[in-house]
Amino acid sequence: MDILNTISLNSNRQIKINFDGGDLSSDAGLLLIKEFVSKLGIDRLFGHSFKTNDSALFRYHTDKENLLQMIYMIIAGYFEDDASDELTNDPVFKAVLEKDALASQPTVSRFFNRMDEDTLNQFLTIGRILRKKIYSIQLPEAVILDLDSTLLEAYGKQEGRAYNFHYQSNGYHPLVCFDGITGDLNKIQLRDGTKYSCTGVVDFLQPILDEYLTEYSSIKLLLRGDSGFATPELYKQCEENGVSYVIRLKENAILRNKVSFLVDELDERTRKNKVDYAVVYGEFMYQASSWPYKRRVVCKVEKPENQLTYMYTFIVTNMDSSPEYLIKFYCKRGLMENFIKESKSGFDFACVSSHSRTVNANRLQVHALAYNIFNWFRRLALSANMQKQRIDTVRLKLLKIAAKVIHSARYITFKLCSSCPYKNEFYETLSNISKLHVQLE
Repeated sequence: MDILNTISLNSNRQIKINFDGGDLSSDAGLLLIKEFVSKLGIDRLFGHSFKTNDSALFRYHTDKENLLQMIYMIIAGYFEDDASDELTNDPVFKAVLEKDALASQPTVSRFFNRMDEDTLNQFLTIGRILRKKIYSIQLPEAVILDLDSTLLEAYGKQEGRAYNFHYQSNGYHPLVCFDGITGDLNKIQLRDGTKYSCTGVVDFLQPILDEYLTEYSSIKLLLRGDSGFATPELYKQCEENGVSYVIRLKENAILRNKVSFLVDELDERTRKNKVDYAVVYGEFMYQASSWPYKRRVVCKVEKPENQLTYMYTFIVTNMDSSPEYLIKFYCKRGLMENFIKESKSGFDFACVSSHSRTVNANRLQVHALAYNIFNWFRRLALSANMQKQRIDTVRLKLLKIAAKVIHSARYITFKLCSSCPYKNEFYETLSNISKLHVQLE
């Protein structure tokens, strides 16, 4: 771009603007992600564990490179395939991918269209391998399996798109399982929009349980689920696999009658004061008509402030802790809503724009993989004051850093913004990555 393309601001004619700055990038923080990816051997893993059904004998842009490109793009906030064309000559992206140019939008789209049921299984395998690497660095004492379902809105003629009456919208209704402690996404499975919350949950969960019971027998497993997962098949599965669970039951007249003694206690507590908040906890043994035997149910009856009606919470469990502890433990499940929110807004899980259900399922797995890589990076590499920050904040502070590229005979030097207020965090992150001890294959 030459001087003829230079413009001046009307507000200050001394300020001139053009796009002739040279080899620059606004995403220098991706160099940190590359270092983390390399430390975990993710790039090598993709090379020998991921392959699409491709009849071509040679491709300039390999499956491994295309997958890495999409991972970096998603983490940097470029969700659309079209962004590939705009980033094709970006010096940071070329550096992290170690390529002369990025794959174009048509190449990326063809890459996704080659994916099938086999690649879905490959993503599951990759997830298990990466989880093993992460646990070799930091093995948790316990994992909380938070089950939920969510709506991924879709607006076209996608296969499997349907109206979901609970969300009152059209789209897909996937099952998700997060680790309630770390926010790691253990598994996500795309389902048609009409599926009920617990549909297929036993088959969905069993591979996760098998992995932990086989590979990580020392880790205590706990499971939380809302009333959509109140099904005896899930209780049985947890009990047979040694998993502690707390699952909410839908309120009904029978359950309310079981806690009439708590209502009497609450009435006595509030007899002289019907305004203030009050709560009581209790428990009882209960057998629903679909249960083969009685199970422990803990409950909470509360009177909200300035209300005369009571609110009930019922939790079925196989744990021995006090009712109050178990109710509060269940309520912490609300953190998962933050995980779901970040996965949608920060990693575009609603990326289901293809007509093919299978392609959409694979796209979702790519975005889920990007989410996990970033979540591990956040937990294991970021400085302590940044570990609790959301992806949008980390992008703003640490990934979206301006850089100028200087090429010499032997080196490529990235000159980052001198006024960057988070340069100390940048250096600390690099140091933290270098100190990681990863069990490589």
